Amino acid sequence: MRLTCVSVSLRLGLASLLMIGATAMSRAQDDIGSRVNVLLSKMTLEEKVGQLNMVSNGATLRWEDIASGRVGALLNFNNAQDIARAQAAVRQSHLKIPILFGLDVLHGFRTQFPIPLGEAAAFNPTLSRLASEWAAREASYVGVQWTFAPMADLSRDSRWGRIVEGFGEDPYLGSVLTAARVEGFTKGGLATATKHFAGYGAPQGGRDYDTTYIPPAEMYDTYLPPFRAAVEAGSASFMAAFNALNGVPSTANPWLQTDVLRRQWGFDGFVTSDWAGIHELIGHGVAANGAEAARKAILAGVDMDMMGELYVRYLPEEVRAGRISEGVIDEAARRVLRTKMRLGLFDRPDADPGHVDAIFPSTEARQAARKVARETFVLLQNRNNVLPIVPSARSIAVVGPLADAPQDQFGPHGARGHAGDTVSVLQGIRQRAERSKIQVNYAPACDLFCKSTDQLPAALEAAKASDLTVAVFGEPVDLSGEAASRAHLTLNGKQAEVLEALAATGKPIALIIVGGRPLELGKLADRIPSIMMAWYPGTEGGTALADVLFGDVSPSGKLPLSWPRTVGQLPLYYNRLPTGRPTLENNRFTLKYVDEAITPLYPFGWGLSYTKYSYADPIIAKSRLKPGDTLEVSTMVTNTGSRAGQEAVQLYTRDPIASRSRPLRELKAFDKIALEPGETKRVVLRVPVESLGFHQDDGSYWVEAGTIEVFLGGSSLAEKVGEISILETFTLPLSGQRASSSTMAQ
Repeated sequence: MRLTCVSVSLRLGLASLLMIGATAMSRAQDDIGSRVNVLLSKMTLEEKVGQLNMVSNGATLRWEDIASGRVGALLNFNNAQDIARAQAAVRQSHLKIPILFGLDVLHGFRTQFPIPLGEAAAFNPTLSRLASEWAAREASYVGVQWTFAPMADLSRDSRWGRIVEGFGEDPYLGSVLTAARVEGFTKGGLATATKHFAGYGAPQGGRDYDTTYIPPAEMYDTYLPPFRAAVEAGSASFMAAFNALNGVPSTANPWLQTDVLRRQWGFDGFVTSDWAGIHELIGHGVAANGAEAARKAILAGVDMDMMGELYVRYLPEEVRAGRISEGVIDEAARRVLRTKMRLGLFDRPDADPGHVDAIFPSTEARQAARKVARETFVLLQNRNNVLPIVPSARSIAVVGPLADAPQDQFGPHGARGHAGDTVSVLQGIRQRAERSKIQVNYAPACDLFCKSTDQLPAALEAAKASDLTVAVFGEPVDLSGEAASRAHLTLNGKQAEVLEALAATGKPIALIIVGGRPLELGKLADRIPSIMMAWYPGTEGGTALADVLFGDVSPSGKLPLSWPRTVGQLPLYYNRLPTGRPTLENNRFTLKYVDEAITPLYPFGWGLSYTKYSYADPIIAKSRLKPGDTLEVSTMVTNTGSRAGQEAVQLYTRDPIASRSRPLRELKAFDKIALEPGETKRVVLRVPVESLGFHQDDGSYWVEAGTIEVFLGGSSLAEKVGEISILETFTLPLSGQRASSSTMAQ
């Protein structure tokens, strides 16, 4: 009885603490609301509109606009001296409202971490938080307060250059990692602007900025979940996308900015346009002039105009002419001011001009960057166990221009990254080889874009004189990122020719691909036994890659997207819908190509290790589920090899018969575990039954009675382990499904 009383007391005490905490939070929000209202009452119409104006550092910046209260946010201020100068100008303004300083801090500030798509390959949200936190800590040290990240755009088309900034093709993986990045940036001291809202990652033809057509139910099921995860993780703001969605540009789309984001999800931060995005409404053909563009954007729910200056130019007159009520301006300014108060900007001291980014990368930051990078490398194939490099090797030939291209290791949006801080692939291999007394012979074979092969003879001689060739090729950074869509995804220039010549030497070859997306390998996949995707690995990329190449660490990355055999397969994704004519090998009139396999070269979730894993004893805890229940699946995973490693255990489901056609497989949970040789662990993965449903076009969410198939394994090719039954059909509020979770029992 005493134990029961103690337990009840503890529960009551905890409940009291939670109530006190909730009350305190409510009072704080009320206090901020009151402060904002008082401030708004003192502001002129022009000052309110000024809070909605964001301009960039550079030659066009008018410092007098800052002093007159006509600027609410600044971007591309990346050092404490410039930030402090702008803050001093603010103090000359009427109300001295602090400026919000934003910068593209995507995967590092001075210390560069792997690009987001590579980070996604780690299948490890803990590392995503770590990388984002370090980026934020460095940026906030010099006074940056706001990052235009994370990019939550799902993409199924690797022709699109900005796929490098996202998490790949899967909405569940994207939701988990987007939330982790928001949390990491926030913990490190940066507010986030989750972008690009929404559908930007599915442009026609993979062409950046082109229009997208996505049915509403598909938006809710596939493209919106990562953005909702950002809201729930506490993203301070959102950025509207450049593209038109189903004929309506996102910057003038009230369904996105108001109906979904604010009314359905309850988001109360602010929305900014992308660079000149409001002005581009004229190009979209939905506005005749700047005044109409400004009016449509503000009424749709876009609060801030980035580098367009249409709001400050036209909105005051739009209000005075009665085309917009001042209440619309008040609400937009309120959202911006409320965010600034929540961030504590009114109480922060000005940036310290003595804070310089030259103190980075610190030893701790380098260690973090190396730790993250090691888990991002994806071993795509490894015939004859070419990797890891054996200790008995006497010499290694390192071939390829990207082996010694430290600036290209950053990938797009390198913020304040310095090439001099970077350990190149060549440098990392040399440092590690020296410890093993292995000679390294370097020959670039061609220039960075491989237009000339004048240096190929020297590379072939180096390969012939060595026990192993590590060939480092891929995409120079100028071929990836924004405005870098590609119609051809083959290795650019004469890289394929160089690799064919290296293969002809008869010496073992390991191809390391540096780049921001899958590339078309063609016959090289057959000619080269070992291929590893290294992405753009960042400041410590060379050190981390050497750790893996020499076997100090086993590769554990998994593909966050399907790797096509040829660009003609795109868009390509594992969670496609079934067809009435499923593929049959000997039947032409089924789903297929007449000149290529329909399957990817490497599937979603794929990635090899230097060891092997076996799955056994799968158990579904409860096979009949009702609302509120959880699908719980456990399995024993054993490291059957001779090396330590990590495995990303993945759970997929399928709803084979439903009122709408449902994907062949959907990732619903995953857990990454570490195993010593011979070690076995039981992994438990849990999925709320509410996560096993789907949306209708009106946004309603249904979980239907019936059978759900369950798959468990190390990739999207996971084997079926059983079925469960959902006993009754039920619906949830708009976009109301709960997230999956995982735990690991040893």
